[in-house]
Amino acid sequence: MNYYLHHHRWFTSVQIRRFLSQRISNGIRSLTTLSPVRIGCASGFWGDTWTAVPQLVNHGKLDFLVLDYLSEVTMSLLVAAKERNEELGWCPDFAQSVGPLLPLIKKQGIKVVANAGGVNPQACMKAMMAIAEKSKVDLKFALVTGDDLLSSKETLTTEQCPNPNAVTSANAYLGAGPISRALELADIVITGRCTDSALALGPLIHTFKWKRDDFDLMATGSLVGHLIECGAQATGGIFTDWEKVQGWENNG
Repeated sequence: MNYYLHHHRWFTSVQIRRFLSQRISNGIRSLTTLSPVRIGCASGFWGDTWTAVPQLVNHGKLDFLVLDYLSEVTMSLLVAAKERNEELGWCPDFAQSVGPLLPLIKKQGIKVVANAGGVNPQACMKAMMAIAEKSKVDLKFALVTGDDLLSSKETLTTEQCPNPNAVTSANAYLGAGPISRALELADIVITGRCTDSALALGPLIHTFKWKRDDFDLMATGSLVGHLIECGAQATGGIFTDWEKVQGWENNG
């Protein structure tokens, strides 16, 4: 039996599991008293299929479309791309898949949240705004920044990093707070590095006006966000016997 100390009280691992289960249940019960919100994720990683975007926009009856592109490996690839060309460093899949559907997204009132900005969110937003203008679609865009900490490498010591000058990128994980605030004004929210779950948690906070100390709801929303951001990978997309499933191509 494992024991854990918390605020001068000892808990067994069984008691902790029961406690967490109760907290999550409380959050779920709170959610069931509210009108539902529909969030669809069209990308679980950079390179995910583009077919999810039209499927969700045309058939998902969405309130929010979210797209997750980033991982540590992806960030390093984007850094290398930006070093070659200052206009790169973001995920062009976002513009290529979502861009053509902006008129329909506007018509349906769907809000979009994506971390497609990578290490160059300004260039990403510039490209998306150009597509919207060319399509004559009136959409408000918001940019969430603050994750880029590369300038702080000057404060590194050789004890912290053997060769500070070799550092080419440094990014913090932003949370759901700035995303929820951006949604107050914008239709399309583009971020750099953020937590994967924030892409869905931000819209939930925005929709239901959750407070930062609504811990049960925050925990529930974070759990939901971690599932949603995986896209079709959480609904059978990586099932090895996919050919045996009728309609597998429409999973999720």
